[in-house]
Amino acid sequence: MLNFELYNPTNLIFGKGQIEKLSTLVPKDAKILLAYGGGSIFKNGIHEQVIQNLKGFDIVEFGGIEPNPHFETLMKAVEVIKAEKIDFILAVGGGSVIDGVKFISAAVNFDGNPIDILQKRILIKENAVPFGTVLTLPATGSEMNSGAVVTIQATQEKLAFGGSAMFPKFSICDPTVIASLPKRQLQNGVVDAYTHVMEQYLTYPHEGYLQDRIAEGILQTLIEVGPKVVENPTDYALASNFMWSCTMALNGLIQKGVPSDWATHMIGHELTALYGIDHARTLAIIGPSLYRVMFETKKEKLAQYGRRIFNLTGTDDEVAREAINQTVVFFHTMGMDTKLSEYTDDYSKTADFIVNRFEERGWKGLGEKQLVTLEKVKSIVEMSY
Repeated sequence: MLNFELYNPTNLIFGKGQIEKLSTLVPKDAKILLAYGGGSIFKNGIHEQVIQNLKGFDIVEFGGIEPNPHFETLMKAVEVIKAEKIDFILAVGGGSVIDGVKFISAAVNFDGNPIDILQKRILIKENAVPFGTVLTLPATGSEMNSGAVVTIQATQEKLAFGGSAMFPKFSICDPTVIASLPKRQLQNGVVDAYTHVMEQYLTYPHEGYLQDRIAEGILQTLIEVGPKVVENPTDYALASNFMWSCTMALNGLIQKGVPSDWATHMIGHELTALYGIDHARTLAIIGPSLYRVMFETKKEKLAQYGRRIFNLTGTDDEVAREAINQTVVFFHTMGMDTKLSEYTDDYSKTADFIVNRFEERGWKGLGEKQLVTLEKVKSIVEMSY
C-alpha cells in the first residue's frame, strides 16, 4: 500500500430534517452569502427551510450559478462578498453550486488574478472564506471533499482545482430532497458517482485490499439502487443509500494508498466545455472507450471488476472485455447514451481539438501511469464517436 495522509475536516450531517440544525452550524453573527443555482430550491421548499432556520442572520442572496459553473458568474459573487463584507458562504444546491462556492471562497482573498487558480491549478491552502453546504443533488461528492471544477466560458475550458482550505466546514445531507428532482438529474448522479469510483479503482492490481472492497461495495450499491431510485425517489432507503454512495465515492477514503486514473474526467470535461453535454453523460461516452483503448494496462483490474461486480467467469481476457460491455449495459439502464454522435452532429474534429488543447497545456500523459498519451487520447475520443 502507498503512503498516504487522510485529512477530512467536513462535519457531515446526514438524514431527515437535518436542515433544522443550520443555525447551530453557521458561525454566530456571521454575514452570509446564500448561493444557489437556477431557482429549483424555491419550488421544492428548500429555500424557505433554509431562510426559516437562519432567522436572525444577515443574509445576502446570490442566484444563477450554472450547471458547470462559469468563472464569469462566480466573479460577480466575489464582488458582492467584497462590497457587502460577507464572512461566510452557504451553498444550497448540487455539485455545481458547491464547486462554484469553493471557487468564490478561494478567489475573494486571492493575491493575483483569480483565473490563475484554474489555469495554473494553484492549491488553495489558506485565506479562503469559510463555507458550508446544504446538498440538494447527490452526484459529485463535492459536499465532503476539497476539489472543484469550473468552466471559463470565454475560452471554453473546464478546469479543476482544490486545496486543503476547500473543504466545507459542514454539509447537511437530507436524502428526502431528491424527491422533486427530474429523472435526468438522478440518472446523472448515479453515473457520476459510479465513474468517480471507477477512476480510483480501475487501475492495476495493488495491495490496497480494503480500498478495493469498499470501492466494490459502492459500485454494487449503485447498481442495486440506481435504476430503482430514479423511479422511486421518495423511497427513503433508496434515497439515503444513493446519497451516501455519492458522498463516499469521492470523499477521499477509497483513493488513499492506491493509484488513481482521472483521464476519463479530463477528456470528458472537454466535451462539456465544447458541447454543453451533462458531465455524467460525457463520462458514459468516454469511460468505456478508454477502458478498451487502455485494455492491456487495465486488463487485470478489469477482470477483477468483472468477477466481483458482475459475477463473470472465463479467462482474464474474456472477463475483462465482457466487464466493459456490462458497464455499457448499466449506463444504458441508467438512461445514458454512450456515443458522442448521439449528442451532436458536429463531432468529426473533436479528437483533434482535444489533443491540441492538451498539448498546449502540457498534458502529455494522463492516467495512473501517465500512459494515456496524446495519441491514445485521440483514439479514445474517436472510438467514442
